Amino acid sequence: MRAVVAEALATALLLAVVVGSGVMGERLAGGNVAIALLANSLATAAGLVVLVTAFGPISGAHMNPAVTIVAAALGRLPWRAVPARVLAQVAGAVSGVVLVHVMFALPPLGAATNVRAGVDLGVAEAVATFFLVFVVFAVQAARPAAVPAAVAATVFAGYWFTSSTCFANPAVTLARAFTDTFTGIRFEDVPSFVAGQAIGAIAALLTFRFLVVEKA
Repeated sequence: MRAVVAEALATALLLAVVVGSGVMGERLAGGNVAIALLANSLATAAGLVVLVTAFGPISGAHMNPAVTIVAAALGRLPWRAVPARVLAQVAGAVSGVVLVHVMFALPPLGAATNVRAGVDLGVAEAVATFFLVFVVFAVQAARPAAVPAAVAATVFAGYWFTSSTCFANPAVTLARAFTDTFTGIRFEDVPSFVAGQAIGAIAALLTFRFLVVEKA
């Protein structure tokens, strides 16, 4: 139960950072989307370093159903623990969006109008999720202390080299459909993002099993 609560809280804080910095960045950038994205990506990377460091010893700081499911597939987590963690991540993510809306005097929940449609974005999400999930487990196997920095650097890079700006997380994707702000995504575009994320996570699992030899 402690781990489930930690996952909910960590994911809520992650969404608060992602969505909140998007709102603030857009308001301060004066219409310059590149500056808004830079602010959003820097804040997200910084938040990830802190969250993974703080919550890692408690729950593993997955904050991502893709990471949780791959952890179970690798035997790091019992399958029976997966549903509660995933539900906590989704609930925490939506709660984080509500928190941001309250802080910025917006309606508690909205419906995003940002169009993020197309096969290209689905492919980008597969690449971003593969990159993130593989890095999480490969760095954990080689140098556990470096995981917070590695995750943050991966997501920061993903913001800039993928056309989808690296959602790489089904819970984050769904929650961002409830905010009509800089980081939002239309509900109808969520399924293609999640499909890409599932493909990327499976590819990361298979690649990790093939490439990484863990110490006994």
